[in-house]
Amino acid sequence: MLKLGRFFTRWDQTDDGRAVFREGGRKGDIFYRDRWSHDKVVRSTHGVNCTGSCSWKVYVKDGIITWESQQTDYPSVGADSPEYEPRGCPRGAAFSWYTYSPTRVRFPYARGVLVEMYREAKARLGDPVLAFAEIAADPDKRRRYQQARGKGGLVRVSWQEAIEIAAAAHVNTIKTYGPDRCAGFSPIPAMSMVSHAVGTRFIQLIGGVMTSFYDWYADLPVASPQVFGDQTDVPESGDWWDARYLMMWGSNVPVTRTPDAHWMTEVRYRGTKVVTVSPDYADNTKFADEWLPAQAGTDAALAMAMGHVMLKEFFVDRQVPFFTDYVKQYTDLPFLVRLEKTDDGALTPSKFLTALDVPGESAAEDAAFRTVLFDKAAGRAAVPNGSMGFRYSASGEGKWNLDLEGIEPALSLREVSGENAEILLPCFEDAGGEGSILRRGVPVMEVGGHLVTTVFDLMLAQYGVGRDGLPGEWAAGYDDAATPYTPAWQEEITSVPAQACIRVAREFARNAEQSKGRSMIIMGAGICQWFHGDTTYRAVLALVMLTGCMGRNGGGWAHYVGQEKTRPITGWVSLANALDWSRPPRTMTGTSYWYMHTDQWRQDGYSADALKSPLSTGKLDGMHTADAIAQSARLGWMPFYPQFDRNPLDVADEAEAAVAAGTAADPPSYIAQSLKDRSLNPAIEDVDAPANWPRTLVLWRSNLFGSSAKGNEYFLRNLLGTHSNVLGGDSAEELKPRDVAWHQEAPEGKLDLLVSADFRMTSTTLLSDVVFPAATWYEKHDLSSTDMHPFVHAFSPAIDPPWETKTDFDTFHLLAREFSRQARTHLGVRKDLVSVPLQHDTRGQARPARRTGPGLAGPRHTGGARAEHARLFRGGAGLHRHRGQARRRRAPGGQAGLHRQERHLQDGRTAGAAQPGQRGDAGRRGGRPPGDGH
Repeated sequence: MLKLGRFFTRWDQTDDGRAVFREGGRKGDIFYRDRWSHDKVVRSTHGVNCTGSCSWKVYVKDGIITWESQQTDYPSVGADSPEYEPRGCPRGAAFSWYTYSPTRVRFPYARGVLVEMYREAKARLGDPVLAFAEIAADPDKRRRYQQARGKGGLVRVSWQEAIEIAAAAHVNTIKTYGPDRCAGFSPIPAMSMVSHAVGTRFIQLIGGVMTSFYDWYADLPVASPQVFGDQTDVPESGDWWDARYLMMWGSNVPVTRTPDAHWMTEVRYRGTKVVTVSPDYADNTKFADEWLPAQAGTDAALAMAMGHVMLKEFFVDRQVPFFTDYVKQYTDLPFLVRLEKTDDGALTPSKFLTALDVPGESAAEDAAFRTVLFDKAAGRAAVPNGSMGFRYSASGEGKWNLDLEGIEPALSLREVSGENAEILLPCFEDAGGEGSILRRGVPVMEVGGHLVTTVFDLMLAQYGVGRDGLPGEWAAGYDDAATPYTPAWQEEITSVPAQACIRVAREFARNAEQSKGRSMIIMGAGICQWFHGDTTYRAVLALVMLTGCMGRNGGGWAHYVGQEKTRPITGWVSLANALDWSRPPRTMTGTSYWYMHTDQWRQDGYSADALKSPLSTGKLDGMHTADAIAQSARLGWMPFYPQFDRNPLDVADEAEAAVAAGTAADPPSYIAQSLKDRSLNPAIEDVDAPANWPRTLVLWRSNLFGSSAKGNEYFLRNLLGTHSNVLGGDSAEELKPRDVAWHQEAPEGKLDLLVSADFRMTSTTLLSDVVFPAATWYEKHDLSSTDMHPFVHAFSPAIDPPWETKTDFDTFHLLAREFSRQARTHLGVRKDLVSVPLQHDTRGQARPARRTGPGLAGPRHTGGARAEHARLFRGGAGLHRHRGQARRRRAPGGQAGLHRQERHLQDGRTAGAAQPGQRGDAGRRGGRPPGDGH
């Protein structure tokens, strides 16, 4: 054996072979010992779309990142609560491998066929913008590089050339089509605020469109602003520890909230009952004391049945003062709602009764926005503090609160009136989506000539909770499976036993009563990211409001994402949107933007008919989704870009010329008249016209096509112009939009240039025309904040960006400088007309329409877009115009700034509204619907 071994391995031995001498000892372990050795430790964090935002120690040896571990020096929160640490998860502990991954983007790349054409054109024309313009304007050349997208063919180029091509595309787009044909996208800023802000700032400074992120990847719980007016204002995860009854509803906490999960597991030792609602035996289910296995997508039925139990047992069979006092002061349940007659004489709920409807109150400021309840103490209708009508008026100062000031609201009109009436309510229980009608009775009274009831009375009627003497059809009991919203009814839909539904509803409410609101529901994507997720959320949110849990430590709803409440977010808003240079920014809802610009609307046969209530009056009948978006843009409810069917730089020039000639009082008046006489039109009405296409798109911190693009194949075909697997065909004639122009052939390849910055080669970079190699999170300075804990964590570079990678901050500054250099020749000084919808939380939000002519909005009109300011472009690094004076300004970081964008056209004036009418465009299928008009 020794002789055989010596054939493979050398060693020293005695002549007779009886002794063998070998070195070694533990030398074989050196690699493993060196794996954990290091020269320095750097504190950093991870910029992922995760609510963890954990702080990490990054270990470096000889300039190489070797490993990382959790930081354990978080400040103590005291002896009465578990600490925040340790924070981190196995995914974070493996990030260091990304730095040296085979998929790392190490150098700038560009699409080979585009580079060849660009170099030839530039050598011949001598100008980057002219070279790119020639290529983009040539259908054959443009098609060649568009069809190469996603099929390899990226070649290594210099940083200078990559930046030059990207800048040229933007300058050409602004010059030819307008700045609002330039777009950008990057996910949630909280995960790396500086990196997000610098790119967004570039987009906004050049007048581009920054598309939203929260709604686009379906994380936005629409029900939150619908119910509360705030965007997901929820407690941090540490508040789970204060709960005395905890439900995990559609939230798999150990997997999706790993750093926070310990509060859920630890609070069980305090006696807190934990209930999970999940269709499968998920990772969080094993921590639960009770599992409600609701089938996927049926959560609303379970929530409605639980609400049925709570309303019956805690509001009708007996009244819990803690609950009734809460809902009278903090919810709209005591407010009065008008009942109106349908054509056949039946009664249906309408709008809130307001001060405008009540004699003696109608003269108050903003009376149409002051809601009314019935004051039992005074025996009459009263207007309490806190509604929107107090927000903006002088008489409302000091009354933007919920202090009832002696008013004793009647929760139900049964407390003050002996009259009843039967009403009709819609119900959507049919699996096919067909609505039905419920006949229920409510107590009523007459106020100011209007027949009214309370929201609470309507709620009892909707949930099917009957009271003696009321007309209508009511549930016979909890075991009535034929009547909507009973526990037995939900059992057939969700598979959750009726008794389990009843038991959990009782326990949740009893705990809230005994603990003064410390019942909590952790809600997650399991119910958010469903069609009609907003209605499901609202059914669940009703449970925490009825039981007085909202606003309590340890109570209410705790979402998996929330509203950033840390101080840096205020600075981020100004920096990212360039508010220090110009207002307002062009910000666009991503969902409607991409739905329209990727032409998904052409194959969408879905119309409002499929969603309408069985009590609908028909106002939305036959309205295509594209028409609904177009109408909302015309009325100033939502933004849409491009705004107009011409370059806004040219429109600004025309407006100024009209004012100078005396044919218009001011630019907003000119825009209003132009929209009215149809010499200027909203771009969305012909979104497929080449003049209205998005022409450039910059992506960073994002794999848009790999993880966010809803309808990815439409992006590939209609936006990028490359091969796709779109299988469907255009909608039938009767399903096509009426207001949005129809082109017989859908455009393929709207984008002139797709630019991305990433540290990984992803499906997005493979599709891009220019790829910038980005630094990872361990290679740059930045900030990370989250709404799920109170800490702000810093990125600190453990190593310099390797190879030719650069931080996002440096990349966009290079792009800004090159853009400025090229713009000096091709843009000079131009004004950009910016139009935005009415903004939330402004005076216009609470101003009724005041018409000054058919279709033309007056200064206080609530519909119609506003022309807020003109943006100035000056070719030349850092030069800008400020109140008629040119001066040089330095941008943050000492870099030469972009172009000054300032000059208000009219503060608070309406840009205008188009008259109802019909365009004569070829392919147009009809005019605007009657009554739209502005």
